Amino acid sequence: MRGTRFIRADRRAAGRRAAGRRAAGPAARRSRTAVAAGLLTAVLALSGCGAAGDDSGASADRAAAPARQQKAGSGAGNAEAQAADPAGKAKAPKPAATHVIRTATLSVEVENASKAAAAARAVAQDAGGLVEKEQTERIDGTRDSSHLVLRVPQEAYDDVLRQLSGAGKLVSRTSAAKDVTDQVVDVDSRIASQRASVARVRKLMERAEKLADVVTLEGELSSRQASLESLLAEQASLEDRTTLATVTLDLVEPDAAAEGADDGPGLPDALAGGRHAFVTMLRWLAMAVGASAPFLAAAAALALLWRLLRRRAGKRKAAEGE
Repeated sequence: MRGTRFIRADRRAAGRRAAGRRAAGPAARRSRTAVAAGLLTAVLALSGCGAAGDDSGASADRAAAPARQQKAGSGAGNAEAQAADPAGKAKAPKPAATHVIRTATLSVEVENASKAAAAARAVAQDAGGLVEKEQTERIDGTRDSSHLVLRVPQEAYDDVLRQLSGAGKLVSRTSAAKDVTDQVVDVDSRIASQRASVARVRKLMERAEKLADVVTLEGELSSRQASLESLLAEQASLEDRTTLATVTLDLVEPDAAAEGADDGPGLPDALAGGRHAFVTMLRWLAMAVGASAPFLAAAAALALLWRLLRRRAGKRKAAEGE
């Protein structure tokens, strides 16, 4: 009996709970729907804020990327500079090289041209240069003259000029300098372009299949190679003239006759002048005799004939008087 009452009480409690749930069902569903809507709205709001934050963060990252790259580049540059310079001092960039052609012409009066030429050769060779040309000749059969063309390094140019000028009496000196840096840069650029052009033509020749195309490309390649060789020759000439300066040296011995003319006349000069006048007079007399000899011979013949005729006439008159 007691168990039966327990069972009934449980059933009544279960029924009351079910009735309460049925009665509270619509209100609970409405409250759950409102809670779900609120949660959905909150989630959407949070996701929107997160997306905006991501967009703004991405924009900020993109805006800061160049700065970070620049900072990274500067950091790498500083690291390289510090690696190259352990003391931490960055070295200044080297200025562009200047290419200058230097020339000079010297005329020096020396006592002995041969010895002075040998000394000039030694000066050029000691400076690391060379003798490009040398010529020695005799003037008026009394004195020597030497002509030299010397090539010396640019750094020894001034010292060589000073030594050569002091070899004797400096008669004249001329020097010049010409900046050809722009020309050197232009030639180097043209050579690079021409080499690339030649390479392109060669690639086209490798892919050419028709004989006419090959012949045309060969002609074009020959023309471009000739232009390249001309540019290379110009580059070599510029390099030679900018590396070695040119010094033209003329060595002349003094003129003894000119030096003697500066002195006043003396006894030897008077004796020489008298002898010269006497010889000149004898020469003129001989010329006069030679010129009048035919006339003198004719006059002598006429005088002899006249004398013979006169003698015969005298003998005839004497015979008639007898």
